[in-house]
Amino acid sequence: MSTPQDALEALAALPGVQEGMDRAREACTALCWHEGLRRRTAEAAAESRVRGATASALLEGAEPAGSQGSVSVVRDLMRGALADAPDADPLWRTVRAAARVTARTERVTQAELGAPAQLLAGLHTAAAAGLVAQHEVGRPRGAGEPGEGVAVLGDAPDADAARARLQAVHGLLQAVPTGRQPALLVAAVAHAEIVVARPFVVGNGLVARAVERVVLRVSGLDPTGVAVPEHGHADRAGQDYRGALVAYASGTQDGVRLWLEHCAEAVVRGAAEGGRVADAVRAGRLG
Repeated sequence: MSTPQDALEALAALPGVQEGMDRAREACTALCWHEGLRRRTAEAAAESRVRGATASALLEGAEPAGSQGSVSVVRDLMRGALADAPDADPLWRTVRAAARVTARTERVTQAELGAPAQLLAGLHTAAAAGLVAQHEVGRPRGAGEPGEGVAVLGDAPDADAARARLQAVHGLLQAVPTGRQPALLVAAVAHAEIVVARPFVVGNGLVARAVERVVLRVSGLDPTGVAVPEHGHADRAGQDYRGALVAYASGTQDGVRLWLEHCAEAVVRGAAEGGRVADAVRAGRLG
């Protein structure tokens, strides 16, 4: 019988995937040695979450170039310097949700990653609180509850199929603390499965990108938490990201390979953005 480890080993053997993972690992290692992180890692990690939340909101359709989605506004929101309006417009609610769920990643420990159902419930609660009925927050959708619409992916799988795929994600995440699974592959597959299966009524993309951030940090691939993988996905206004997700959803070997290569390059670009964060922290140029 095939195991999750067997499946990931098969994915790692696809052309170009191992090379992409090596580049991502090298980029994250170089980031760890950035001089700006010697004494100010916590400050840089906080700014990474600000930029990650801004990029994640963009990928949900909230344009960061607008006044409500700018990095400075997200920064003020995440540090509590901006009032939270309950009757705000949809774009602001998306930005607020992205800020909440990305902030929640800071507190995730290795032990919590080993209890993935509770972890995902907490991330979804952060992403969806106030957006849906209370009984729909923090749990997968049930029979008859529609899946979240994503234009490029078409209709969501039914609730039973979505729950089955979510269970498979649980198995992948539980293995991360053991170090036996390639962290980048786990992060990429978990991310795609949550977006494609859409197990929650809303907020799946936000949760998926938060899970990726958590896996990269807790696994030790990006131990400082300063890389900004969301930034890598949001390049070119997310066109490559959406195209790679469509390829993954096709279920073909080439489609999955394209997604994995995209994720590896997103981490490389995210590490470069983390370097810019570290430069800004060292120079005292944060807003």
